[in-house]
Amino acid sequence: SEHLQQARIPSGSQEEVSVSDSGPEMAEPQIAVDPVATSNLSVKAPEFYPSGYNQNFADSSFEDGYDGYLTLAEYVQDFLNHLAEQPGCFETEIEQFAETVNGWVTADETLQELVELIYQQATSVPNFSYMGARLCNYLSHHLTISPQSGSFRQLLLQRCQTEYENRDEAAKGDETSRKQFHAFVLFLAELYLNLEIKGTKGQVTRAEILQEGLRELLNVLFSNPVDNNLMCAVKLLKLTGSVLEDAWKEKGKNYMEEMIQRIENVVLDANCSRDVKHMLLKVVELRSSNWGRVHETSPHTKATPENDPNYFMNEPTFYTSDGVPFTAADPDYQEKYQELLEREDLFPDYEENGMALAGPGDQYFNDLDNKMDPEIEEAYEKFCLESEHKRKQ
Repeated sequence: SEHLQQARIPSGSQEEVSVSDSGPEMAEPQIAVDPVATSNLSVKAPEFYPSGYNQNFADSSFEDGYDGYLTLAEYVQDFLNHLAEQPGCFETEIEQFAETVNGWVTADETLQELVELIYQQATSVPNFSYMGARLCNYLSHHLTISPQSGSFRQLLLQRCQTEYENRDEAAKGDETSRKQFHAFVLFLAELYLNLEIKGTKGQVTRAEILQEGLRELLNVLFSNPVDNNLMCAVKLLKLTGSVLEDAWKEKGKNYMEEMIQRIENVVLDANCSRDVKHMLLKVVELRSSNWGRVHETSPHTKATPENDPNYFMNEPTFYTSDGVPFTAADPDYQEKYQELLEREDLFPDYEENGMALAGPGDQYFNDLDNKMDPEIEEAYEKFCLESEHKRKQ
């Protein structure tokens, strides 16, 4: 407001900017404009970012490696936060990250620290378990250091084993303990799906120890049927159920049937909420549909009238001389279609584009005129007389 007053009233008296009332129209008031000041504010100033927005995560691409970071923990934690903010950058920046870590991780202690940082991020940040599992898989194949304490994958599985051994206490603990336990369960499920182990002959397999661990974790969750434990079991089965069942079947085990039976027992006996029971029944339904998978029963073959019931769906419809419709699916199609072709001989000058029909004076039109129905002819003459009468009016 003060700025506007200064702009409208420059130095001097009020009379200096007053205008005359004479004349049909009032003159436009004179406005004094202050000179434009050049701002020194940076385009990356915090004033331009929403409250709570950390531009370091969004703007950094980690192309400069660990320059400017004092410790490995700072660099790794910033990269993990960066992935949490922008998961799409994983493919473009993971190689540079692995190269940087290779240059920094040169001892057992630093490798153990790296494992702990990733584990904590994957089990404490919502929805980071999948990205954490992908990161673990990449590092397990691209970290060059292999200390006496074990490789990156071995140290990671040892860290998971420590948490796994406390499964019974965690499932029975307070809500905070159960929440941490559930995060660990889902991270382990993502590891099972994403952690690839290459054999001596180049074959790729999943970690066998994780498969058995997930089975035991499901048993623990169903043995303590409170709502959040059961919801965790539902998420685990929806995520890994199809893969686990296939792996168990290869071993001749019927473990998935046991899990389904436990779910049915929980639904009948457990004192859980109605919504959770509904979720459990949905898992049973999903499994009955082969986990939603659709397998092609036979290799792709060319569609024929014999193997495709919709083969004639887009075929045109023709009409017999009696006006009866028929298509290529009709058993008498050839006979009726031949009859249609013979009828077209009545139109010797007909072309498929419809542009060359016979004109007036041709025998066909003369026959039409001679054979006009008397009732139609009378109506036509009446129409002509009425039209002429209206035109004269």
